[in-house]
Amino acid sequence: LFASKAGADPAKVRQALMGGFAASRILEVHGERMIKRTFAPGFRIKLHQKDLGLALQGARELGVSLPQTASAAQLMQACAANGMADLDHSALVRALELMAGHDVAAA
Repeated sequence: LFASKAGADPAKVRQALMGGFAASRILEVHGERMIKRTFAPGFRIKLHQKDLGLALQGARELGVSLPQTASAAQLMQACAANGMADLDHSALVRALELMAGHDVAAA
């Protein structure tokens, strides 16, 4: 989102990141889905919401802080609130785009 808003080509940024320590299967697969706007369900956002809810409930019971899990849960909720609960979790980029008022790539 940051690179796209700054005017960089998201596909080229992803390719550059794939050549360094940021390289991962997640960046490879979901990064491409975010750029190509292919959010057909693989693992649906609503299933992630359930799993994150369970993780946060367990964390509360144990007195453990999981701030990044809570942030991810809020992004999932933003997607669900905007009708995207049945999309693949790569659609989380849509929550960030909505907040930024900028799409990473054209639909």
